Amino acid sequence: MIRVIDGKVCVDTRTLEAEITGGYLTSLRAKTSGAEWVAPFSTEHGSPLELVYRDGRTVGFGKGKPVTLSYHTVSDYCVEVRFHGWDADGVLRISECQQTGDLLLEPAAYSAQGGVRACRWWVRGIPQDVELVAPFYQGIKLPLTDGLISQSHWIWPIHWEAGLAILQGVKGGFWIHTEDTAYSYKALQIGRPDEPNCLAVDTEAYGPLDANLAAGGLTWRINVYDGDWQVPAESYKKWLWQAYGLEKNLARRPEWMEQIRFAVSWCSSDPDMLDALAEKIDPSKVLIHLSQWRTHAYDENYPDYTPSAAAKAFIAKGRAMGFHILPHCNSVDMDPSHPAYHWLRDFEYRDVLHQGRLGWGWEDGRVLSVPNANASLQENRWRKVMVKIHPGLSMWRSMLTEEIRKGLAGLDVDGVFIDVTLCSGNLHNCLVENTTSTEGMKLLIDQLAGISAGFAVAGEGLNEITAQGLSFAQAHLFRSHHSSCSGLERTAGCSLNDLLFGDLCRTFGYSRLSGKTDEEQLRSRVHLSLGAIPTITGLSPEEIRHPNPYVQELLAMATS
Repeated sequence: MIRVIDGKVCVDTRTLEAEITGGYLTSLRAKTSGAEWVAPFSTEHGSPLELVYRDGRTVGFGKGKPVTLSYHTVSDYCVEVRFHGWDADGVLRISECQQTGDLLLEPAAYSAQGGVRACRWWVRGIPQDVELVAPFYQGIKLPLTDGLISQSHWIWPIHWEAGLAILQGVKGGFWIHTEDTAYSYKALQIGRPDEPNCLAVDTEAYGPLDANLAAGGLTWRINVYDGDWQVPAESYKKWLWQAYGLEKNLARRPEWMEQIRFAVSWCSSDPDMLDALAEKIDPSKVLIHLSQWRTHAYDENYPDYTPSAAAKAFIAKGRAMGFHILPHCNSVDMDPSHPAYHWLRDFEYRDVLHQGRLGWGWEDGRVLSVPNANASLQENRWRKVMVKIHPGLSMWRSMLTEEIRKGLAGLDVDGVFIDVTLCSGNLHNCLVENTTSTEGMKLLIDQLAGISAGFAVAGEGLNEITAQGLSFAQAHLFRSHHSSCSGLERTAGCSLNDLLFGDLCRTFGYSRLSGKTDEEQLRSRVHLSLGAIPTITGLSPEEIRHPNPYVQELLAMATS
């Protein structure tokens, strides 16, 4: 039941009791344990509901300008709080899910000023001893005040890899999640300068944002739980599998997926590597990410996937020995000097905030931005310049699938790796053919998986959308793609994404995994703690035959 009593919204579901004062959640009590999960705080400053503009500015309903709140009972199970302010108006719809006992909150707000990016709702008063368990970089469990996450912003699905956040106490806790199957963009904000122990959920508007006046439309669910974080994670997994019918996806996975015990990332076409590996481990248990296999240099002239003679010989030998080899392709990046660009140039990714092209270049070991001068796009193949094409475009999916099929024709491979599958999100040109880039990425992965029965598609990064189609994913470490951040060791051990997605997709390591230094050993151990397959990079055949102690440890792990 939900009632308005003395200016508070009082909620009583089968699992929890809650109070919402002025739009803030001011009490959250578990019925089973009696635990209270909101510590006292003052509601006199700040605003529970805010509009977030494209320039980062926020407009709320706090003190300083005229604000009125009114309460409107819709039913015994629903109350709406209306906010009327100087610069914006909004509604917080409060209801309950009678099946689960979830507290349901649907924030929305609007203004006469364009440029609205998101509607934000704050959760304050999170107790000091509570840790955040969240799907960042395959899983973290950290205090909100930890420098790795304090005052940080995480967008879905590239960084916030599933729409849930778990607040774990000493015994039990509570969680916030959304059951979204419409590819709505969202974000998680952790802390603010004056208050680290709080977080907010953002419901984003689809780009373009220039004339956009409003944001809303997502329902955020809150509930309590007893035990450890695995309890709500299992609940979210159950919803995800039912909502997307993922049992049928699991049935399409290759039979050999679970047999893999060892992985090699960024492998060259040196056939001696195959012999060296076979001396140490059964080839049928080894996954090889083959990055050097085309006639063109790495990351140049996509989507041309013509194989080199060396790669043909490597693949033929490797498959005869039993290795599983994934040639490296790309999901959305293309070389703008390739002839296909003239078909596709109107559908480049455009930044949702600044409207510039999204892509990249590379020179002398440093990343360059993509050129926004049109002529420069044609002149810099050697600088690895690439633009990203929106996968919602049917023509791109069709052309890319054709080029990959042509490249693989005659090669005995049972899978393919497509890079940057994590790169989808809200865009200035968000909808192409009424499809977001995130849904388009899913369609692209599924299309490639249909090349043949049991064909494995691997990708870069892993989230709740790409996991549905990928069999393997090359995972990144926490803000440590090519070099390790300070405090990386604190991200070890919370294998949240492996729990959520591990049945569908297995992860392996990304970079700097030779085991030659303490840092590289740490990187490997963090990967392993998050559920990844033991992975090596950057080693020669002789370094496989005569491994350093850490690589020997990985090989022993893989063969035990």
